[in-house]
Amino acid sequence: MSRNNLRGGLNPEPDTPKISILCLDITHFSQPIQFFICSGAVFVFFILYGYMQELIFTIDGFQPFGWYLTLVQFGFYSVFGLVETRIRNITSRSIPLQTYFLLALLTLGTMGFSNASLGYLNYPTQVIFKCCKLIPVLVGSILIQGKRYGPLDFSAAVLMCVGLTLFTLADSHVQPNFNTKGIFMISMALLCDAIIGNVQEKSMKNYGAPNSEVVLFSYSIGFLYLFIVMVATGDFTDGLQFFATNPKKLYGYALIFSLTGYLGIQIVLTLVRTCGAFAAVTVTTCRKAVTIIISFVFFSKPFTFQYLWSGLVVVLGIYLNLFSKKHPMSMQDLEVFIERCIRAIKLKIYSKRQGQRHYTANV
Repeated sequence: MSRNNLRGGLNPEPDTPKISILCLDITHFSQPIQFFICSGAVFVFFILYGYMQELIFTIDGFQPFGWYLTLVQFGFYSVFGLVETRIRNITSRSIPLQTYFLLALLTLGTMGFSNASLGYLNYPTQVIFKCCKLIPVLVGSILIQGKRYGPLDFSAAVLMCVGLTLFTLADSHVQPNFNTKGIFMISMALLCDAIIGNVQEKSMKNYGAPNSEVVLFSYSIGFLYLFIVMVATGDFTDGLQFFATNPKKLYGYALIFSLTGYLGIQIVLTLVRTCGAFAAVTVTTCRKAVTIIISFVFFSKPFTFQYLWSGLVVVLGIYLNLFSKKHPMSMQDLEVFIERCIRAIKLKIYSKRQGQRHYTANV
């Protein structure tokens, strides 16, 4: 490269995109160190997020106020998103408002039903349901985006369904206050999650919107939706009065809960950029397993070994899904594989029979 080219502003080595985590620049670190830093941060923030969520619902009388907690959480997320857009100097909107109206409704359904379900469900059961997000996402992406999936993806979904059913049956046997309302709520949360994931992916690809913009508009419009509904039903006044009984504790818990969730989402996105989606899903899946263990350790609840092996069936389904992303297999590939297996078995049987005949002839 000549000096004239350098003077003209041509850089032989383009600048590496800056990678930061909570304002800490980690660009100069190697990829393995970046992975361990991001993974450690994901574990810290999301484990604390799960702990705070379960801790809030252990407060006496809190069970009916899951939707008010969602309102407070959406308020905090809106403030965090506004601050982040100002820091990043994002002044224009990329995605149309009508798309955000839909995204806000789906975000409200996802987080609202998820929070409210804890008033009726065991926390580990809620986490196991969230682990099985692949099932509605798979159906939603086929219907909304017209995607096609291979036999490994469908096998993973079947394993998750079986494990989820067994885990829920175990929960219904050991929990005297088991309520099917919780199952309905977390199922609705997963349904909304399946749709929102596909709508977000499609919108962000088409319009190139930054994450902070999507967070700001989705949660602020969702806050307005929920506020109007809760004021109309009188639930807002009930929640406000309950939180007023101990505002420092309740709003303080809600702030920590919201902040850890928001920061955790940002770190997962950084992990996806630095190490890829496969590594990010692996880390978040391991985090959920640790969260379930912590839930049984710190919060007293009945335990049965059916929780363990049904959870392992779900984990097997998750990793079969991850394996299918790294080694995709079509239906034709499956047919070829089955034909090879049948041929190998037939050849083995034929060789065994020939060996027996040869032995008999010698005798």
